[in-house]
Amino acid sequence: MITYDAVLAAPPCRLGAVFTGDVLTRLDFLAVDTLAATCLDSRARHLARELDAYWENPAHTFDLPFAPHGTPFQLRVWHALMRIPPGRPMTYGALAKQLGTAARAVGQACGSNPLPILIPCHRVLAANGLGGFMHAASGVPLDVKAWLLAHEAPPAANPAPAGGSTPRRK
Repeated sequence: MITYDAVLAAPPCRLGAVFTGDVLTRLDFLAVDTLAATCLDSRARHLARELDAYWENPAHTFDLPFAPHGTPFQLRVWHALMRIPPGRPMTYGALAKQLGTAARAVGQACGSNPLPILIPCHRVLAANGLGGFMHAASGVPLDVKAWLLAHEAPPAANPAPAGGSTPRRK
């Protein structure tokens, strides 16, 4: 069982954070009924502020030390993921072609990502739908992926209704 240094509230769930020294090394999606921490140390408060900025603005660039641990191939995929802009998802196949590898290998690396949101694996989709998330093909993980993608989606270009007023985004 993993011991988290902090459990933070997030809109779609809770997030369990693990730090090595001052560096964030793991961020896990947890059930929404997981108790969030009431007393946070300085590292967790910094992470909470950065996540709050992302919840407010999905284009927020995270400013905190984080280090994923993985194979050289996983690290290559994860660095490519960080170059995908919010609201502009791509397919596993397109990313695989860019990296000169197979879509299935990209999917496995995405599923093993220890720092989702900071390394936005949710921005990679199957050619014919949502694809997987956190090594799951259905259930709550895909609900979280769908929520993150909707959160990052640009506002729909709605024509002004009759009467000339402009619709507002909530």
